[in-house]
Order: sequence, then C-alpha cells, then structure tokens
Amino acid sequence: MDGAGLSEPERMILAEIERELRTDEALDRRLRTMRPTAPVGGAFGSFPGFRLATLASVLSAVAVMLFVMAAVSSTPALLWVFAGVWVLTAVCLLQLACRWGARRLTARRGVPAETSAHES
Repeated sequence: MDGAGLSEPERMILAEIERELRTDEALDRRLRTMRPTAPVGGAFGSFPGFRLATLASVLSAVAVMLFVMAAVSSTPALLWVFAGVWVLTAVCLLQLACRWGARRLTARRGVPAETSAHES
C-alpha cells in the first residue's frame, strides 16, 4: 500500500466507531486493566512467582534441616545460621503473599461491580 492511508469517509467512520466504544464503561474498564500476557516459558515459566516460590521452598527445607541439626547438637552457630535462613524464608514467603494479593486485587477490579456484589 503506497497510498496516503485512510480516505476522509473512512476516517469519519473510524472516528464514529471510536466515539461509540468510549461510551461503553465496562469495555473501558476492561481495557484499562488489561495487561500484556507474559511469553510462555515452558511448563513452569508461565507461573509468575516460580523462581521465588522455588527459592522459598529450598530455603524452607534448609531451615528445617538446620533446625533439626541445631536441636540435636545444641550448637549456637547452627542456631544463628538457622535464624538467618528462617528470616530469608519469611521474606520470600511475604513477597509471594504480596504478589498473590496484588494479583487477586487487580483481578477483582476487572470484574463489573454487579457481579462482584453477588459473589460476596
């Protein structure tokens, strides 16, 4: 297409369609809350918090192992290492919970008010 684009009647028709679409509040709300989809990265790559969830799982397993070792040996150094790993695990779990809550909040905002009132 080497032409100049849309003709005047086509531009007027397009402007009219856009005007009508702007009056639809539900469509406007859905378009404002839409996010681009993430590229599919394999079986686990599509889950948004997979790396953080994996890290939290590994840290939890290490914390349990350190707790058992510290309880058996009563070594203060193992208790301090356990405490540090447990804090890191708690931070990862808190981040996962915040992400989950934010996803639920944005998903709920996309639902029309009439539907969410009946679900509550």
